Amino acid sequence: MYEDQEDIFPVDDDLFDETFSADCVYRFCGEEFKINQAFSANLGVAAPVWDAALHLCRFFEEKRFPLKGKKIIELGAGTGIVGILAARLGADVTITDLPVAVPQVQSNVSANTPSGGWPFVEPTVVPLSWGQDQKNFHSDWDLVLGADVVYQSAAYPLLLETLTHLCKDGAVVYLSSKMRKEHGTPYFYDSDLPQKFQVELVQCDQEQNINIYRATLRKACIGVQKNSSMFLI
Repeated sequence: MYEDQEDIFPVDDDLFDETFSADCVYRFCGEEFKINQAFSANLGVAAPVWDAALHLCRFFEEKRFPLKGKKIIELGAGTGIVGILAARLGADVTITDLPVAVPQVQSNVSANTPSGGWPFVEPTVVPLSWGQDQKNFHSDWDLVLGADVVYQSAAYPLLLETLTHLCKDGAVVYLSSKMRKEHGTPYFYDSDLPQKFQVELVQCDQEQNINIYRATLRKACIGVQKNSSMFLI
């Protein structure tokens, strides 16, 4: 599980006027993770470890989810804890976020390198701006992961476009979200995502208002996507 988690970022969407750093230690799947959070106005919402990310990690732990050997891409990773967990469990992981967040993710990857080395391969950390450069990435993933990436309604069409491209070869999406009505998060899962994906609610935490969804691209959309151009990284 996890420890040393403090409510140091209690208000949604606040940006930090002061710059400070905080380390938290988490435990999942028998592994310990030390995650640095570099709070600043520059990073904003990318700085903290959000509860939705911890819920997704715990979901994988409780379900004994088979991550070993999977090809995984994480979107909007922030601190990178979800992707780092997957890599520590033997997955081939690419961790992405906006360019400004990449140094924080890379720092946390380095800090959580196992003493005996990564069981499969060190996670790749690269920038990915939704709706702009997703076609620089291949679509041959097993899993696409995201934690608290559904919070800004203007970005929802870009996120949907990115997910559609990444999943056209059959990837399964797992998204963990705080269900913020004021940000239209429920609408994204009830209306936006189902336009192109089969969507299933796989976990609901009513106390913390966090849901985890599983989604797969509809077959009709796969056919359309395979006719579009693609560049590989």
